[in-house]
Amino acid sequence: MLRCEYKDINVSDSPFDNYLDLVEASRVLGIHPQSLRRLIKQGRVPATLFAGKYLLERDKLDIFKSSYDPRPGRKPIRRLL
Repeated sequence: MLRCEYKDINVSDSPFDNYLDLVEASRVLGIHPQSLRRLIKQGRVPATLFAGKYLLERDKLDIFKSSYDPRPGRKPIRRLL
């Protein structure tokens, strides 16, 4: 006869609770995930690469969000003459 015991595991104590993945973080910022990936590669947004996925700290993302304007920049006007 097999006897099993179940233990309560508190998943709220995960070390990753303070982190968002790329898709979640892009939703917080209101931008496309590819745009966020570009910002990470440019070094404008701090992120950690873990198991092939970017993880962003909530606190640092909130700091970035407070000063980030997601509108695209203006393209220079080409002169015709």
